Amino acid sequence: MFWPMLQVALAFAGTAVLGVLAVRVGFEVRRLSRAVGDSAERISRAAEQLERSAAPLAARSGALRREVGGSAAEYRAGENGGRIRKE
Repeated sequence: MFWPMLQVALAFAGTAVLGVLAVRVGFEVRRLSRAVGDSAERISRAAEQLERSAAPLAARSGALRREVGGSAAEYRAGENGGRIRKE
């Protein structure tokens, strides 16, 4: 009678340990999902900031291309102070 009772007690203990581990995994998954959400929000804000920062640069680039006349592939920076010259 001792061995069947021991087997039942060990089975219960094993089930209890698996239950505790499942709860811990659930908490860690929740924490990880919160961290991923925060990271995605920060990446989104950084992308918006980059887009806002790049807009004036793109406008200046377009104005420079119109001022010089032609496409950017036809020009490269020269040695004289970084001025643009046609090749």
